[in-house]
Amino acid sequence: MPNFPRGVKFRFNKAKEQWVILAPERLLVPDETAVEVLKLCDGSASVGNIVDDLAARFNAPRDVIATDVAALLQDLADKGFITA
Repeated sequence: MPNFPRGVKFRFNKAKEQWVILAPERLLVPDETAVEVLKLCDGSASVGNIVDDLAARFNAPRDVIATDVAALLQDLADKGFITA
């Protein structure tokens, strides 16, 4: 179940009107697609639940969503922005 590790925050920056991931000495501005995935990464939803939610919400093929979500989460995990 993807979640943000200790010290990493996913927040909306009101001044710049954009979502950001804040980590010690690092900042990431995710694109719109990543924001939709990250909003669901609360530590209680499994990757499968996230994929199901997004596939239903955007009326998209589950296998395409699953591939994209897995790649995004792996990239963020490799960079230390999220834990699985």
